[in-house]
Parts: sequence; structure tokens; C-alpha cells
Amino acid sequence: MGAGDSRTRRGKINIGSYGNSRPHRAKKPAAPAPKAGSKPRGK
Repeated sequence: MGAGDSRTRRGKINIGSYGNSRPHRAKKPAAPAPKAGSKPRGK
């Protein structure tokens, strides 16, 4: 097991493939919309 093993994360990085042990990075939303009424109120 190690760099040559396609079943491990390190092996998938070495081979350059993806799978269960090395999933593709999930894309995060660009910017979450601010909640209504969450602005600071100065008095």
C-alpha cells in the first residue's frame, strides 16, 4: 500500500485518478447571500 496502490488516496494522487478514496473537490458557492435584517443597527 502506498503511492503505487490505486485504492489509497496517495496512490490516486500519484496515478492522477479519482474515486471513492479521492473524490473530486466539491465546489463551494461563490458568496452566500446575507440574511435579511442582519445588518448592524446604529442608534
